Amino acid sequence: MLAILIAHAIATALAPLLVYRWDRKAFYPLALVPLGSLVWVALNWPRDGHVPTTDIEWVPELAMDVNLRFDSLAAVMSVLVLAIGALVLFYCGDYFHHHDGRREKRLPSFAAELVAFSGAMFGLVVSDNMLVLYVFWEITTVLSFLLVGHYAERATSRRAATQALLVTTFGGLAMLAGIVVLGNLAGTYLLSELIAAPPTGVAATVAVVLVLVGALSKSAIVPLHFWLPGAMAAPSPVSAYLHAAAMVKAGVYLVARMTPGFADFSVWRPMAIVLGLATLLLAGWRAIREYDLKLILAFGTVSQLGLITVLVSAGSGDLMLAGLAMLVAHAMFKAALFMVVGIIDHTTGTRDIRRLAWLGNRNKPLLVIAVAAAASMGAIPPFFGFVAKEAVFETMLHSEQLGPSGPWVLAGLVLGSVFTTIYSLRFVVGAFGRKGLPGPSRRVEEQHRTPVTFLLAPGVLAAAALVFGVWPSPVDAALHSYAETVPNGVLLGHYQLALWHGFGPPLLLSAVVIGLGVTVYFLREVLRRRARLPMEVLGNADIVYDKVMRGLDLLAVRTTAITQRGSIPATQSVILSVLVLVPVVVLAVGARDRPGFELWDTPLHTVVAAAALAAAAGTTVMRNRLAAALLVGVTGYSCGAIFAFHGAPDLALTQFLVETVTLVIFVLVLRSLPPETDQAQISRFRWPRAVLALSVGFSLTTLAVFALAARDGMAVAALLPDAAYHLGHGANTVNVILVDIRAWDTMGEIMVLVVAATGVASMVFRHRRFGSPPRVSDAGQPDIGRIAQFVDISPAVGDITWLRGSEFRDPQHRSLVLEVATRIIFPLMMVLSAYFFFAGHNSPGGGFAGGLTAGLAVVLRYIAGGRYELGETIPLDAGKVLGAGLTLAAGTAATSLLLGAPALSSALIELTLPVLGQVTFMTTLFFDLGVYLIVVGLVLDVLRSLGARLDVELAGPAPARAVAKPR
Repeated sequence: MLAILIAHAIATALAPLLVYRWDRKAFYPLALVPLGSLVWVALNWPRDGHVPTTDIEWVPELAMDVNLRFDSLAAVMSVLVLAIGALVLFYCGDYFHHHDGRREKRLPSFAAELVAFSGAMFGLVVSDNMLVLYVFWEITTVLSFLLVGHYAERATSRRAATQALLVTTFGGLAMLAGIVVLGNLAGTYLLSELIAAPPTGVAATVAVVLVLVGALSKSAIVPLHFWLPGAMAAPSPVSAYLHAAAMVKAGVYLVARMTPGFADFSVWRPMAIVLGLATLLLAGWRAIREYDLKLILAFGTVSQLGLITVLVSAGSGDLMLAGLAMLVAHAMFKAALFMVVGIIDHTTGTRDIRRLAWLGNRNKPLLVIAVAAAASMGAIPPFFGFVAKEAVFETMLHSEQLGPSGPWVLAGLVLGSVFTTIYSLRFVVGAFGRKGLPGPSRRVEEQHRTPVTFLLAPGVLAAAALVFGVWPSPVDAALHSYAETVPNGVLLGHYQLALWHGFGPPLLLSAVVIGLGVTVYFLREVLRRRARLPMEVLGNADIVYDKVMRGLDLLAVRTTAITQRGSIPATQSVILSVLVLVPVVVLAVGARDRPGFELWDTPLHTVVAAAALAAAAGTTVMRNRLAAALLVGVTGYSCGAIFAFHGAPDLALTQFLVETVTLVIFVLVLRSLPPETDQAQISRFRWPRAVLALSVGFSLTTLAVFALAARDGMAVAALLPDAAYHLGHGANTVNVILVDIRAWDTMGEIMVLVVAATGVASMVFRHRRFGSPPRVSDAGQPDIGRIAQFVDISPAVGDITWLRGSEFRDPQHRSLVLEVATRIIFPLMMVLSAYFFFAGHNSPGGGFAGGLTAGLAVVLRYIAGGRYELGETIPLDAGKVLGAGLTLAAGTAATSLLLGAPALSSALIELTLPVLGQVTFMTTLFFDLGVYLIVVGLVLDVLRSLGARLDVELAGPAPARAVAKPR
């Protein structure tokens, strides 16, 4: 099973390259991937109670182990997913052949997405861990969005893709909540264990409802059915695969999977059966009113999904058998019919039945395939659709699980089947009939030739419907093994799927359905004139969706207008007020322990605290912006001193470095602002601001004190040093926590840094986000910014060039002392940066501290030499440095997974090298290197945007270029 997933992943990665090389013919080798996977399915078919399983430990703390289970239901679904997936990929080879010679624009990505969908769908049906199942579930949702929106230039495709994404994602989130509740109640997330011993109670009932919401939305069950007809904007291969055979089957698959354990829940049958029956009738009614061949099949698909949902959710072994038989039959005939529609659209340029006449005479092979598939859909013998429908009627007549509602449900199924017969006839006659015309319509007359290979995929499915109709015993054997797992068992003495069961009520009902359907179809015009029933007799859910979306947009606009007034002080005041009120109120009304604390340990603490308080107070009254920034920095340095006094040199070092970089950023930004703030602005709301500031400080201090008093066990800090040394093989507890014990947190934090750097640079540059800092060779280029080249340098500078970039600065802004000091100090800072990086696992330092030190060294070069010196120091694109760091950090997680260990696992490596001798290091060093590069990239990006770019903005128009004078 894992090999199949890996094979699909590799094929997904190679698909764009193959398409670029071979164009549409690349679909033929890609079809071999799901086709080859069928070999494994056949060789490992679960027999005699043997169920192949695969268990891989992934994230055990989150119960995210990869548990795969290949039982009979998974095997049946895998055959549908892989076999029809292979046929659809083969079909794509001809579908994307354009007669005008043009190439499909997005074909490489389309091929990759379709192969990935096949693998994701296989992963979904074999997942035993519900959380892993949900991951595959959402992957299919995203891939569906991309595939439905393949023709992104069309507004209809964009709308359909967005609609499908919103509806199925909403259902998926509801399902995730239900999964988490069920897993916590049962103590396991394994479906096999959960179904064997389902939890009970109100919470479990609510969780089951949430899971059903997700499953029913995926299978387009009322009231969330409207997204599927809209998704017909996708190419026909997508409709044949996702919306007939695969993705829409995920919901009914999950219902069938959970029915053995949850069918007796009070909400299960009423919710699933009532909604399924409503879907069967409503969608069947819509299907007989459509003129687009795809929409006829789309509403027919929704109707059939409602029927299958009723059967697999009833909690009877016989009905489960009938429901799975209908699921298999539907996948075969509906995928074939969607392919037929694709051929019609491809050769004639239309899907409107009002523009098609005599197509059956002009394309008889396609007519034969369509008639066979439609006959199976309409339950005409000897096709498998008839065998499945016979099973439905027979099992419904003898079902005891539905109680008094059983006859009403049967009546609904009969009426829905009549609709099926009508739209089956409507499809065949509408697409291939003569329509009383003397000759072919213009579209049919001008149709293109249909290659034999184009007919192969739908022909195989239509033939399969005939073969398994005449010889249904293999399907019966495959489905029985799962139907017997339903606790209520098989009531009819092991009902067998067969073409002929003799004369009886099921055959009579089939005859009534066919006869009534044919009669209504041929009398449709008379009935339409007399009944005058509106098309939207039960309302249009698509219109409701549009109204809901418009209402949400309006609500969002009004909410934003109230909460986002554009005033940063107002927004901060609201946030800080909530921070003060909510925790303090909860603390006041709740139980609490009496706090005990000391204000200071040594008199030196009071000196540092006094300096911090004096700086904070001075900041509030200081009008000069630079002075205020420096005073704020004093408070930060005071915090670093407190860390050092309490025996945390690593935190102190990081605090000092961060505070220094922050001050540099402050200074860079303040250059574009007036030197002093307006006195009126300072005086405005002074006392409310003072009260809020004091309240924040008081509340946070109070919460910290009470939080310490509430501890009744050993502090985790007491255990961390030993854990860091024995598990992380490092004496620096802080660094080991960051890169090993809580590496996931660090991963999230460095992603925030990358996003922050990208956001700052994007706001400053607006149009050109990426690029290297300007170098000396770039001086005077328009995209860098005009500059006067001062070649007549002041004699005080001399003939020695200490920093190359400084040659292009205005002499009045240069400092020889600073340039010389920078030339000397810069290498020392880089050496210190390297020391912090390599020594950080056992001593104060690490990737973050080392990166900040290197960043400060670059800042020094920029301050001394100007913006051109920045490019001379690091002539790299900051975005590439950030990307390299993020790739390296994420790569350590992926590498440990590939080696069979949990993500971000670490290992101790010992090597004996020439000269160096014995070398010991942790693999977390590579993760720390990623952190180092991200910090350096962040500083470089800030200097390039807030530094070099603002230099150009502030310089204004360049003076006349000086003429070089010979020395």
